[in-house]
Amino acid sequence: MKIGDKLRKVLEKKYAPESTLPMEFGKYDLTIKTDPEGNPVLLFIGTRGEDEKIVGYKFVRTLIKGEDGKMIKDHWDNHGKL
Repeated sequence: MKIGDKLRKVLEKKYAPESTLPMEFGKYDLTIKTDPEGNPVLLFIGTRGEDEKIVGYKFVRTLIKGEDGKMIKDHWDNHGKL
């Protein structure tokens, strides 16, 4: 599974710092975890079960900023099925 352009736009937004956010995206359920700056860094996408856990895929984001605060690397890695 790949992250498409529409989902990438959702993941580029800032959210509440250090929080876990359940949401829906089209036919998928999402859970997003954010870093201290409010950037999404962990994504679970698939179908939410009765226990509120996602059955689907896990993505982890790599964010690297330079000393001036400018973004050097912004990449999502697929860590497989859950």
